[in-house]
Amino acid sequence: MSQITTHILDTTKGKPAAGVTIALWQQSGDNWQEIARGVTNNDGRIADLLPKERQLELGVYKMKFFTKEYFAQDDTANFYPLVEIIFEVATTEHYHVPLLLNPFGYATYRGS
Repeated sequence: MSQITTHILDTTKGKPAAGVTIALWQQSGDNWQEIARGVTNNDGRIADLLPKERQLELGVYKMKFFTKEYFAQDDTANFYPLVEIIFEVATTEHYHVPLLLNPFGYATYRGS
């Protein structure tokens, strides 16, 4: 398992959101650099966004969830074409960044 993991639950369906592209970006000054990209599995998870031996530098990161394409699969109208979650990596421990998603809202929290 990588240092950063995520999962998405589609709260409208009450099911995991499979097939969502997610990009991980690292902040450097005023700029952002993409460092990883993956797609959620049938359980709505990405457990291997980074190689398990890779340790992130301490700093600010963001996960970008490409939600428009996910909702387009079912021809579902949605308000947020993408969701960005910005967070700080302050230790070398594991970070789980889940997303609770519906077509017109979302929530997140630090998972375990």
